[in-house]
Amino acid sequence: MTTITFYKADGFYYGFEEKGHTGYGESGNDILCAALSSMTMLIVNAIEVSYDSFVDYKIDDETTDITVTVKAALPKYEKDEKKQFAVSGLIQSYFFQLMDLMEDYYEFLDVKEVEREI
Repeated sequence: MTTITFYKADGFYYGFEEKGHTGYGESGNDILCAALSSMTMLIVNAIEVSYDSFVDYKIDDETTDITVTVKAALPKYEKDEKKQFAVSGLIQSYFFQLMDLMEDYYEFLDVKEVEREI
């Protein structure tokens, strides 16, 4: 099972971590894992390129666990309110997309959110 935990501070989504293998298919042929990887990199690339914001992300080579944090999603780090809301909204959109996926793949995904300061 893959567990995706979204980080929020004062109601703003600013990051997430993904841990574990979904187990939907064999490693290397798991379409659910491929979908998660694709969506994760879409979020990272969109924030870096479209919103010109730094994304701190780490991928553990052994476990493929991923941690993503974006300070630009938080008011105390980003002065441009439109950019801050766009970045946080993009991460929140990923949360809602995964919640929809969980309806069909609840045995393979666990999605949650936690309040946590950077």
